[in-house]
Amino acid sequence: MVEITIDGNKVELAEGSMVMHAAQKAGLYVPHFCYHKKLSIAANCRMCLVDVEKAPKALPACATPVSNGMIVRTRSEKAIAAQKSVMEFLLINHPLDCPICDQGGECQLQDLAVGYGGSTSRYTEEKRVVFHKSLGPLVSAEEMARCIHCTRCVRFGQEIAGVMELGMLNRSEHAEITSFVGRAIESELSGNMIDICPVGALTSKPFRYSARTWELARRRSVSPHDSVGANLVVQVKNDRVMRVVPFENEEVNECWISDRDRFSYEGLAGEDRVTAPLLRAADGSWREADWPEALEAVAAGLRGVAERHGAEQLGAVAAPYATTEEFALLARLVRGLGSDNIDFRLRQTDAGFDAARAGVPWLGLPLAEIGKLDRVVVIGSFLRKDHPLIAQRLRQAAKNGARVVLVDAGAEDPLMPVAGRLTVAPSALPAAVAELCVALARAKDAEVPAAFAGVQPGDAARRLADVLASGENTAVLMGNLAVRHPQAAALAAAGLALARAAGGRFGFLTEGGNTVGGYLAEAVPQQGGKTAARMFAEPLKGYLVLHAEPQLDADDGAAALAALRAAEFNVALTPYLSAAQDWAHVILPIGPFTETSGTFVNAEGRVQSFKGTVRSLGQSRPGWKVLRVLGNTLGLQGFDEETSEAVRDGVLADDTASRLSNDFGAPAAVAAPAVQGLERVADVPIYFSDAIVRRAESLQRTRAAAAPEAHASAATLARLGIAAGERVKIASRRGSVELFLNQDDTVADGAVRIAAAHASTVALGGAFEQLSVERA
Repeated sequence: MVEITIDGNKVELAEGSMVMHAAQKAGLYVPHFCYHKKLSIAANCRMCLVDVEKAPKALPACATPVSNGMIVRTRSEKAIAAQKSVMEFLLINHPLDCPICDQGGECQLQDLAVGYGGSTSRYTEEKRVVFHKSLGPLVSAEEMARCIHCTRCVRFGQEIAGVMELGMLNRSEHAEITSFVGRAIESELSGNMIDICPVGALTSKPFRYSARTWELARRRSVSPHDSVGANLVVQVKNDRVMRVVPFENEEVNECWISDRDRFSYEGLAGEDRVTAPLLRAADGSWREADWPEALEAVAAGLRGVAERHGAEQLGAVAAPYATTEEFALLARLVRGLGSDNIDFRLRQTDAGFDAARAGVPWLGLPLAEIGKLDRVVVIGSFLRKDHPLIAQRLRQAAKNGARVVLVDAGAEDPLMPVAGRLTVAPSALPAAVAELCVALARAKDAEVPAAFAGVQPGDAARRLADVLASGENTAVLMGNLAVRHPQAAALAAAGLALARAAGGRFGFLTEGGNTVGGYLAEAVPQQGGKTAARMFAEPLKGYLVLHAEPQLDADDGAAALAALRAAEFNVALTPYLSAAQDWAHVILPIGPFTETSGTFVNAEGRVQSFKGTVRSLGQSRPGWKVLRVLGNTLGLQGFDEETSEAVRDGVLADDTASRLSNDFGAPAAVAAPAVQGLERVADVPIYFSDAIVRRAESLQRTRAAAAPEAHASAATLARLGIAAGERVKIASRRGSVELFLNQDDTVADGAVRIAAAHASTVALGGAFEQLSVERA
């Protein structure tokens, strides 16, 4: 440790720390622009010049290492004079257009100019002009003359997002930040560049010129889009969400959020919102009703189905981002009617998964500990699409020396160093994990699981086992594709055996914002009821659908739509008309997460409650209130809570940690199913993951939201006799679609990658269908 004196304060720091770290530890503020605690040191802006005793000139605090006995003054005459000189240089070419700048009121340059800038400028020459850049639909670079070349955006891309999409051209007064040959920024974390830009050079394109920062009310919330539960600040004007930015929480999302978290607010209050209860007339048209009439119609319809066909012909499905309170009341409602058919895992296909699990699947470790792992195995995940913030934590771990191993069906670039990967067709995933487990057990002279006694690992598995064998802090994580797999239970048991062989931890990355909450609220079959997959494969007479768009959210959207259309009575609790107008008989308008109080439980089991940030739109109401009143209308017991907190406390009264378990027992022998034809590899595009995101206009203009095309390896194309780029007809047992077929050697041999959750591919059915391909 090193001890220095800064502004009279004795501070002890680790050797190699900078003066800036000493100032922060002492609670002193040193003005700066280019320094950021999450980025490497660049020392570009020179704003943090401080007076170091015995140094001939002021030194940058961010780039000056501490030494024992060093004496530093941050507020001396010499330091302040140096800081004021730097500010004068920074303002020479700045356009000084604060009155029309979106950053006005929250601009670091503006704030520091008040303290360190002059009241007049000595510079009378013409200012330089930097032309605007087109960076895509999310980030605006229309006023790049404001840029002070701090390079935070450049370093963010390289170090946090994992891809260098911005860089600096030229030198001296001709230097400017730009993208590569006019390309757009396409990182799933790109919006964070807006937050870290200390001036108004990079701003939010959807928010541009829509409000001033001092007009906005700021309210905390939690993101529903993935299992991290990123903490948000929702900024509101006139009861409308105008902007979403991160709330810093080092243990959850650090200071970052994904673009899906940031820009999905555009989908909250679009033209598609239902603002009053709707009843379907006999001729198929919709008419508005008041709440008492609509609730009575729902009660009569549900009772009628139960009386005519039995309560077991009623079922409820929900999206995995419903709140814990909504899950609990929906489960209570369905069971009060006499049915156990309830599920929120719309893409899960393994009927044996519930019988195999011992408790609530979860991450298996705190999110903050991901960066401390030295060996990580991720099974069946499109990491950057499914879990962008967890991918970012793994990226930092990899930079710090962690060895990451991927077992997948599509070798998508995770933008991080990968120690190795096994890319196999989906049906071969359990066998690949079993091979890796056996190879690792032998490498560590440990006992091979009895079920894997006949498994002979290949060369690739042995190489990866050697990587894992030297680890001291290992985690094996199951991704979304693995949990959706038809052999998910076997895959989980094999993954658990692998983690035990490595002496590490085992967990699930989990889908949606509240998968753990859904399990805790028992919104899954408990007494032999049907899962979502069975409810659609074996159609029921009546359905309650909460937040979901079954056509796009279910594994087999075609089967879901057919089942709903054939049912006698369907109730949709949704904010969006288009989500249910094709099949519902009653639409009850409920608010998205910004219009309700509720609770999400993230992948690590962290309980995060939030309040609504805006009033309900029109006559829509919070989902938990609608379900509670519906229970009263039906005359059911146990619907007496007056607040969402009372519902939450009833669900989470026990110690939730004791209910979390990733135990799947001993692995069983792995048997690959018979495959005839090509296997489908189905990812869920990041901007089609849920109903809110699908309606966010700016996100839908990104490249990641382009209509799906088919992808196959060169070897697969050669066997088919089809050239890359040809239009082909792809058929499954469900139906067929026509798409362009591109060469993509990241896809496993014998498989075709076709995205799910998109209207153009719904006809193919499930994510693991076997396909045939021929020229269109």
